[in-house]
Amino acid sequence: MAGAPPSYCFVAFPPRTKDGLVVFGKNSARPRDEVQEVVYFSAAEHEPGSKVECTYISIDQVPRTHAIMISKPAWLWGAEMGANEHGVCIANEAISTKEAAAETEALLGMDLVRLGLERATTAKGALEVIVTLLQEHGQGGNYYEDASSCHSFQSAYLLVDRSEAWVLETVGKYWAAEKVTEGVKCISNQLSLTTKVDEEHPELRSYAQSQGWWTGEDEFNFSQVFSPADDHLDCCAGRDSLEKQEESITVQTMINVLRDKASGVCVDSESFLTTASMVSVLPQDRSLPCIHYFTGTPDPSRSIFKPFIFVDDVKPVPKAQSPCVGDEDPAQKEPRDHRHELYKAHEWARAVLESGQEQGQQLQKTMLELEKQGLEAMEELLNSSSPLDPAEVGDLFYDCVDTEIKFFK
Repeated sequence: MAGAPPSYCFVAFPPRTKDGLVVFGKNSARPRDEVQEVVYFSAAEHEPGSKVECTYISIDQVPRTHAIMISKPAWLWGAEMGANEHGVCIANEAISTKEAAAETEALLGMDLVRLGLERATTAKGALEVIVTLLQEHGQGGNYYEDASSCHSFQSAYLLVDRSEAWVLETVGKYWAAEKVTEGVKCISNQLSLTTKVDEEHPELRSYAQSQGWWTGEDEFNFSQVFSPADDHLDCCAGRDSLEKQEESITVQTMINVLRDKASGVCVDSESFLTTASMVSVLPQDRSLPCIHYFTGTPDPSRSIFKPFIFVDDVKPVPKAQSPCVGDEDPAQKEPRDHRHELYKAHEWARAVLESGQEQGQQLQKTMLELEKQGLEAMEELLNSSSPLDPAEVGDLFYDCVDTEIKFFK
């Protein structure tokens, strides 16, 4: 399991999408048996001088953190992907570069996803949060719960809001970023930025020169300078899956791309599995709500994407959360059973679906019908002339999870 897991995340902007919608999608490829939970944290005020305990280290807390909804490996503090109440979405990719990632415990890339969501109101603001924390605390530590060997990686991020996206790629504390406002963008577990760099660490180029990786005379190409010699610069095989779409890209398009095993976007290998997925719709019209769909279960081709909308009174969903072990040990050293109720119910469904028998085919059909009902209800909500009623959507994700579990039973 030495290599970075081949996850993919995407964003599509108008005019490739319709109705002025920005569409974001992410598959999280992780060790096959790892459990992801989907957890909502409300906005909170914090005492001056307080600390926040991340996966391996604690850092200074900020006066206020925003409401967030995240999909996270159950054993750690951070997140693979998520959204906040301001319509910011962030996803993280583990990457390898010429500079080996530190094994020393610091901030994980996944911690920085959560910190960016908690502390920023825009994609650019999240970028600034992440690079400031990188400079201050560095990144490092084991990406996996299995402590018998350490696998550490550098990180890349896709940061998206209603108006723009930023691709941020890091090498230790050094970084480069590209702004995206149109078309389709995909990032995976390789460096993707080349000569178009819109923001960068002030010492990035001098550092590359000091390491002998760049002469200072050639055009500066970030991927060529920092990628390992054996890395193929075809960063995103999955990008073709989205770019070849002839019609407008919709939520359903993004879900279909995330379910595609033939392209490699949906990972199902000996070591890795797509353990959770997320799709978000961010209307450029700010009077409309952002809608975020989470699976909370492995293998999107055998999972249901369930909608969530931020309102003031969100009903907690304990059935999609792993058993609580307290705050004393975010990097939980002892192996534990992290399976939540939704995960356990879904295990039965996966077994039936994998059997390939008539019962499995019928189950797949019914699951897709359940999902379709949710998608159609959300489309209707976006097209409605009536204002959003918070009371109607506060328990939206709760109800979807509850229905799914009852259905599997």
